[in-house]
Amino acid sequence: MADDQALVRTGFRLILTMRGIDVVGEAADGAEAVEAARRLRPDVVLMDIRMPNMDGLEAARRVLEQNPDCRVLMLTTFDLDRYVYAALALGASGFLLKDVTPEHLAAAVRLINTGDALLSPSITRRLVERFASGGDRPAPAPELPAVHRDLTALTPRELEVLTLMGGGLSNAELARRLTLSEATVKTHVARIFAKLALRDRAQAVVLAYETGLVSPGGPAA
Repeated sequence: MADDQALVRTGFRLILTMRGIDVVGEAADGAEAVEAARRLRPDVVLMDIRMPNMDGLEAARRVLEQNPDCRVLMLTTFDLDRYVYAALALGASGFLLKDVTPEHLAAAVRLINTGDALLSPSITRRLVERFASGGDRPAPAPELPAVHRDLTALTPRELEVLTLMGGGLSNAELARRLTLSEATVKTHVARIFAKLALRDRAQAVVLAYETGLVSPGGPAA
């Protein structure tokens, strides 16, 4: 875990270890986080966004570049931190408020370790709506690789599923909307991720906005 506040790191470590999750290392800034992740190869990194020497965004980018299988969970004080959109676009699996409950913290780490995104799609959608248009975003999000923008590899059904994901629908809601089983929906989602080289649902929502499948500020799907 990476956070410049020692008390935060200590508290989170205690919470996680008491619930059977091993904390293999700590870092007080982004540069330390990158080095620790390179050396320890963790499954999940809790990464504060605002840190000295190297901020959490750059640190997350480097961690994911060195270890694509690692999952990065961004920590923030505010539920609409201006940098969260950029974090999702560069490959973070979601974000977590620092005032999270102990149960939610442990559940969040376990969830993203399975390869899912932490956030419910509706919360991710709220973040993307605010920042995708650029009006309230202080710095542009990192560009997604060109392959992400080519949606021609998707079948019409997969394109429909991606659009609905961008609108904030969960797998269960997708199944009801499309009159499909949840297992079938999960198969479509997995194929979308594979074809577009997406890490998880959070990036899929970002992509839906980046490509114009869903319009910022538009009605929910």
